[in-house]
Amino acid sequence: MLLKKEGFPEEDELVMCTITKVQFHSVFAQLDEYDKSGMIHISEISPGRIRNIRDFVKEGKKVVCKVLRVNKEKGHIDLSLRRVAETQRRNKVDELKQEQKAEKIVEFAAKDINVPLKNLFEDITSNISKKYSSLNEFFQAVVADNNAVKDAGLDAKAAKKLEEAIKARIKETTVKIEGKLKLTSFAPDGVDVIREALKKAEEAAKGNITIKYLGGGSYNVAINAKDYKEAEKLLKEATEKAVEHLRKNEGKGEFVRLEA
Repeated sequence: MLLKKEGFPEEDELVMCTITKVQFHSVFAQLDEYDKSGMIHISEISPGRIRNIRDFVKEGKKVVCKVLRVNKEKGHIDLSLRRVAETQRRNKVDELKQEQKAEKIVEFAAKDINVPLKNLFEDITSNISKKYSSLNEFFQAVVADNNAVKDAGLDAKAAKKLEEAIKARIKETTVKIEGKLKLTSFAPDGVDVIREALKKAEEAAKGNITIKYLGGGSYNVAINAKDYKEAEKLLKEATEKAVEHLRKNEGKGEFVRLEA
């Protein structure tokens, strides 16, 4: 009963998929969180040569994929299985487990309010879908802000019961991901260039970042966020800003994501 997201996924987004068709050179999959299907070319299944594609995927199998390209006009979504690191796969699975937990809370609330589960679920999701990407994200907001429950659009009694059910079972959480950023400047004012690059990274991460110097021009970059999707997005934006600034100012940079 996952909350279906509107529109298309973003490029580089991680999505849970169900394999629907396996062909000789490609695989088709349904995106569980979207009402959309995508395609995985054989070259994006696994590194190296593949003799039999069914050694890696089969119909009905659940896999975590990375969105490579989206063509909204044609409705095409290109996916990759091999570009998903094991840490990212585990994080995505954990994220969906949290969503299932959130759905269970709606079930408890429906019994307490004495309304059909389907009706309550649809009422909540239809009201929160534009502001929140998942039930769990909404529930985290309710834990942090007493007024957030109003976003569900329920009457006062039902909203109170829902809030009680959420706060009894959900604790405010944060996740952390990190990587190593190496910056090199050949400019006369190289120190200032690197300092400005790090400042741009901090601005892009909106304060959710910790940068520590490791020596040799390398920095540990850590992001704390409410969920892995937000954390991955902020880490990507922050490190890309830093590397871009170096490349524009007589320097170079590279970022390597660290596995947990």
